[in-house]
Amino acid sequence: MQKAEIGCMNRLRCLAMAALACICLAMATACGRTPDSVLIQGPIMGTTYTVRVQPEAGLPAGPELQAQIQERLETLNARLSTWVDSSDVVRFNRAEADLWFPVSSDTASVVSAAQRIAQASEGAFDITVGPLVDLWGFGPLGQPERVPQAAEIERLLAATGYQRLEVRTQPPALRKSHPELSIDLSAIAKGYAVDELVVLLDRQGYLDFMVEIGGEVRTRGLRPDGRPWRIALEKPLRGSREVLRVIPLSDRAVASSGDYRNYFEYDGRRYSHTIDPRTGWPVAHGLGAASVVADTCMNADAWATALMVLGADAGLRLAQEQDLAANLIVATEAGFDELMTEAYQALANP
Repeated sequence: MQKAEIGCMNRLRCLAMAALACICLAMATACGRTPDSVLIQGPIMGTTYTVRVQPEAGLPAGPELQAQIQERLETLNARLSTWVDSSDVVRFNRAEADLWFPVSSDTASVVSAAQRIAQASEGAFDITVGPLVDLWGFGPLGQPERVPQAAEIERLLAATGYQRLEVRTQPPALRKSHPELSIDLSAIAKGYAVDELVVLLDRQGYLDFMVEIGGEVRTRGLRPDGRPWRIALEKPLRGSREVLRVIPLSDRAVASSGDYRNYFEYDGRRYSHTIDPRTGWPVAHGLGAASVVADTCMNADAWATALMVLGADAGLRLAQEQDLAANLIVATEAGFDELMTEAYQALANP
């Protein structure tokens, strides 16, 4: 059997490309060269993070602030990752069914938000899709030797479904009703981590800053030049990078999901890393990318994935129903079409 040709040859490079693909930061001329701004960067969650703050008198900066940021991110990664054996997620996935499994408040908060969006999207977003992500080779197990058989997919579908998962926040715990059910927080954890860094910086007293993890962005206040932060959305192109649109962003978050960086090819067919939880198969519609602007990065992150699963028509309908600021990018023979909700149009064309 012919082995699959991997679109991204190793996880770190794959995630780094995916992170930069959906959203890039268009701030080089605005504040990248501003001596008064502080730039903090580092690796986390298989990708990278960037924090840019405008210094405030008496507040921690430089190595002290970076140490606080790194500590919080490493704590979150240790709790939410499917790649860390001791994480809440991995231990819950191995736990017995029908019993409440204690987790951290972070994990319970993320799962609670995920369950709300799963219900609102009627399962288009579903963190119990983890076994199917693994089956298709986009999880810790790595790429399979072949495309999964329909019978394998159906067997795992029987063990998935957000309805089989319960969460409580006091005391924080999870419970599953099927012994093989497992969760994967990859489509929401980075957004939550961004929000948590915003909380950290707010508590420190910072007024103007930008936080980005793996392409998911949230801002507070203004840039050093007194203007709104400007975030560039990329065209969903394979093998090259071009800016599609630049949007102003103050005190809000933006996240994107796309199928053009993380995928594999087998027998001439491309398989996206975005798995439809309702069918167990990678999405195969014409939607190239979905971007959502929201008050929190966690919500933007999860909703972008849900819309990517649904496709252009169903995704746009749901985004309008949910009053989301969403932009769906559809590849055409002539280039790209943008389908925007009314809330997004108001943002993109102030």
